[in-house]
Amino acid sequence: MPDARQHSPQAKALGPFSVWLSLPQLITWGSVFYTFSLLMTPLEAELGMGRAESSLAFSLALLAEGLMAYPVGRWIDAGHERRVMTLGSLWVGLGLVGHSWVTSVAGFYAAWIWLGLGMAATLYNPAFTVVTRRFPQDFRRAIITLTFLGGLASTVFIPLFAWWMALWGWRQALWALAGLQFLVCLPVHAWLLQGAPHSAPLSSKNPDRLSLDPAQHKKDPALSVREHLHHAPFWLLALFMVLTMAVTSALPAHMIALLQESGLSPVWVLAIPASIGVIQVLGRLVLFVFERQWDVHAANRWITALIPAGLLALLIGGLTPLAALVFVLLYGLGNGMNTIVKGTAMAQYVSRAHVGQLNGLLGLPIALARATAPLILGLLWSPEHGYALALWWLLAASLMGTAALWAAQRSALKTRR
Repeated sequence: MPDARQHSPQAKALGPFSVWLSLPQLITWGSVFYTFSLLMTPLEAELGMGRAESSLAFSLALLAEGLMAYPVGRWIDAGHERRVMTLGSLWVGLGLVGHSWVTSVAGFYAAWIWLGLGMAATLYNPAFTVVTRRFPQDFRRAIITLTFLGGLASTVFIPLFAWWMALWGWRQALWALAGLQFLVCLPVHAWLLQGAPHSAPLSSKNPDRLSLDPAQHKKDPALSVREHLHHAPFWLLALFMVLTMAVTSALPAHMIALLQESGLSPVWVLAIPASIGVIQVLGRLVLFVFERQWDVHAANRWITALIPAGLLALLIGGLTPLAALVFVLLYGLGNGMNTIVKGTAMAQYVSRAHVGQLNGLLGLPIALARATAPLILGLLWSPEHGYALALWWLLAASLMGTAALWAAQRSALKTRR
């Protein structure tokens, strides 16, 4: 029997809206998040920094993003999504221009703190909240569509920004990135996000709606955010997100060195990480095509198991080339589809009405995990054993995160019954 949602006016609007909203995601992820590694070397040479000093700038950006996550989520939940994301694009553009004038280490740190605040208003978290509020009957599909272009940000912008730096130098290349914010991201947000709902439009007929408090079905659907903090699913999802983000933040920083230890040729050592963006998008495409035929809760369970399965293959295979290829394939698919699980789990298992604020509460813990996880991996590496101990730590963290998601799902579904 065909799904009636496919023929509703809202479903017809979902595709174009998500595609347009994904364009600023591609640009902002590419021009801020993925270009930092290209800026490290010239900035270190020009400002006399060591690798630890330059890396600190990105950690500060992630911490700033985390601190800003809750107020941004609250403003979007209150219906101010257009103002938040439009001003966020302006903020990021000004930050990139300011970065081009950096002449000191303090200025470098200030630029990345500024950009981190802008990331909180422009990247996936606010965008996911926007589509969850606008498409309450089909928000998961909207989020999958939204991440297609975003998943290609590294594939597009790392070579593009490297080319611009070779042509003009890093300062002028940052002007070009700022121009994309002013000429594309800002106008798209200002035009697309008109007519925001002032509160999340929930429906008692929606099969995906979950409530932790039975009174929510009888009284006000907009239950207090604080009330959700008294129930296990929120904290289990918090553990899932923090551990998963730690694993997926630690691996990219060490991926090249890890693959070099596997005995792969230099060509493959570079080609495999570059292909992860494409593999991520492939995973999201599979989810987009088949998710209406799958049970959403079963899909969430096996998706979260892909990353630990990849790590286990690497440990069992002993860092051989074949094991490395299996690992990167499973990791790429898992990371790509896990973005969807992380973006929808809070709305599915805790509250859709307060998804922006609830995800915002996790901004700082997630930022701390993302900032410290690469350092932990480096500390666990040794000349004698390479990344073996680090891989066991990653496997343990990913398995704990998977178990937390499964437990949150089971608790929330049991409450709904």
